Amino acid sequence: MLLSALGLQANVIIRALGALLSSLILVLILGKPVISLLHKHQHHGQPIRTDGPQSHLQTKQGTPTMGGILILGTAIFSTLCFANTSYHFVWISLIVMFIYGLTGFIDDYIKVTKETPNALTAKAKLFIQFMTAVIVATVITAATPTASSNILYIPYLRIILNLSWLYIPFAVIVISGTSNAVNLTDGLDGLASGLLVLAFAFFAVIAYIVGTPIATNFIFPYIPRSAEMAVVCAAIVGSCLGFLHFNAPKAKVFMGDTGSLALGALLGTVAITLKQEILLAIVGCVFVAETLSVMIQVFWYKKTGKRFFKMAPIHHHFEQLGWTERKVVLRFWLIGFIASFIGFLSLIKF
Repeated sequence: MLLSALGLQANVIIRALGALLSSLILVLILGKPVISLLHKHQHHGQPIRTDGPQSHLQTKQGTPTMGGILILGTAIFSTLCFANTSYHFVWISLIVMFIYGLTGFIDDYIKVTKETPNALTAKAKLFIQFMTAVIVATVITAATPTASSNILYIPYLRIILNLSWLYIPFAVIVISGTSNAVNLTDGLDGLASGLLVLAFAFFAVIAYIVGTPIATNFIFPYIPRSAEMAVVCAAIVGSCLGFLHFNAPKAKVFMGDTGSLALGALLGTVAITLKQEILLAIVGCVFVAETLSVMIQVFWYKKTGKRFFKMAPIHHHFEQLGWTERKVVLRFWLIGFIASFIGFLSLIKF
């Protein structure tokens, strides 16, 4: 770790702020060169779905994808510089970003080279996601104190359930499910990246609390060494904030599967590390809604032959109702902000 090499003793908060500022500045500096490089190697940019909103065929055509490498690259660098890399949880986070990011990169690469919106099959992606999630969930469970390793904490009600052997399958669903949920949400300029800023900022605070003895004051399970996840989350917040500068409407670059699959998986990994899976569903309610809208659409169409929504995921439904892209994004960000506020209410003893 850079700070240790310099002989400096810095607490988690200072190092988290360092990681945030480092990744933010790096994205802002490297943004234009990386986007230019992506433009050079992606002649027609990301292929746009012909069955999506027709306006996207005009407004998004030619925009390069794989912008996730900018987020992941700067976040990983900042994490290595400011986090304590002797902790299991930090390395697990880095591995999750790398494997899921690589899977998304391959998918994006095939899309842009073959100029098709469909690349890796759903089965292939799900296999990689599930196998990686199984390993990650197993390692996290083994690195967590026995008393807390298989628990599901229900906030607000202050209930702790021991899931026993069911916990790892549950954790696998959380990681892979969140990965795909963020991927589905990444359909409008700035939508996913803005919501990820809110979610990771929330979990940075929760990580600091859960990873220190003050967790018991909030009746949270105390997970030793998990406070280091605050540094990881802060690095992502900085990278996503910087990326928003280039991704906000009208986007100069898309994060693509490279970013969305990796960041979603990391968000799920953070949640199971902190034993806050229920809070993830609350704070990430927009991600949940996006996923449910697709599931409902598919189920309803198979059952009745008609669409439940005008278009899924649900952000496209509102576009079809006449909402502008900016209006949808801002409204969904507002929902994400309110959800984060509700999440913070779990810290209060009623």
